[in-house]
Amino acid sequence: MVALGYHLSSEEHGPEDLVRYAARAEEVGFEFALISDQFHPWTRRQGHSPFVRGVLGAIAQATRRLRVGTGVTAPIIRMHPAVVAHAAATAALLMPGRFFLGVGAGEHLNEHILGDPWPPPSTRVDMLEEALGVIRLLWQGGSHDHEGAHYRVEDARIFDLPDPPPPIVVAAAGKRTTRIAAELGDGLLSVAPDAEVVRRFREKAGTYKPAYAKITACWAPEEAEARRIAHEVWPVGGLPGRLMPELRVPEDFEAATSVLDEGQVAAGLAIGPDPDTHVGAIEGFVRAGFDHVAVHQIGPDQEGFFDFYRREVIPRVTHHQAVPPPRREESDADHHRT
Repeated sequence: MVALGYHLSSEEHGPEDLVRYAARAEEVGFEFALISDQFHPWTRRQGHSPFVRGVLGAIAQATRRLRVGTGVTAPIIRMHPAVVAHAAATAALLMPGRFFLGVGAGEHLNEHILGDPWPPPSTRVDMLEEALGVIRLLWQGGSHDHEGAHYRVEDARIFDLPDPPPPIVVAAAGKRTTRIAAELGDGLLSVAPDAEVVRRFREKAGTYKPAYAKITACWAPEEAEARRIAHEVWPVGGLPGRLMPELRVPEDFEAATSVLDEGQVAAGLAIGPDPDTHVGAIEGFVRAGFDHVAVHQIGPDQEGFFDFYRREVIPRVTHHQAVPPPRREESDADHHRT
C-alpha cells in the first residue's frame, strides 16, 4: 500500500510551527514526514531555516506514531559524516523505530558557509559514498578510525546507539546515485515520477527497499490564489533541477526566478482546490513505482491544507498498490555514471 507523508518545510516555517505541524500531520492521518535540512532558505521571502537537529528532538516529544526523516541531510562538507552519524543515532533513540536518515549530495547554497570550495558533481557523489561508509562504521559500535580520500576519523565512538540503527534513504536521480541508494542505502528518495529510476533502484537492491518521493503542492480555496502564493513563496519550483545544487546564496535564486511567471512556476506543481489535481499528482508517482509519497504544501495556510487532505485526498490515495516497474538488464558502465 502507498504511505502518504507530509513535508515539513524548514525554509518556510520556524521551529515552533514545524513541531506543531508534525503533530497535526499525525492527527490528520499522514504516516510519515520529511523535514528539510538547510542552512539557508532558497529565497529571503521564505524567511526561515532552523537547525533541524533541535527541531527533531521536539518533534520526538510531540508525536507518537509519525515516522520522520530528514529530506535531506548532506553529510559531505558543512557537516562531517561522523557528526551526522552521532546526530542521527540520537534522533533514532528519541523516536524508536520512527526515524530515518535521508541523505544527498548537497547544494552550494548550504555547503559554502565554512569557506570550502564547491566540488563538481562527480566529486560530491564520491564524498557521499565515502560518508555513508563512515556513518555505517560508527554505527557498528566501538572505537573506529577512518582515513579516506575525503574524511578522517580518529578514535571515534558513539556511546548512545539505537539497535537497530536507523534506515538511510538516499536522494538519487542519476544512475550512480541510484546504485548507491540500492547498494549502500535502505531506500530511495526522488522528486520526479521517473519509473526508470525506480526500476534501476529495485533491480540493484535485489530485495525490497522503500522508494520515497516528494511532490510540491499549493492548496488554496481558489486556483488563482494558489498560483499567486506558489509564485510568491516557492518560485524555485520553476527552476531546472540541475540548477538547484549550483547557486550559492538566496539572492542568486531570486535573480534566477525573477523571469518566471505564475504559469511557469505552477507547471510542475499540484495547484488549487480540485482534489483530482492532488490525487493525480500522487498517482503519477505511484504508477512510477514509488510506495511512499510526501506532500509539501506551499504557503502559510497549513491548516486549510490539512483539512482538505483529510477529507478529500488521503481516503482516495492510501488504498493504491505501488507496483515496481519491470526489470531490465543494465550494463556495468552505468555504475560509473552520476
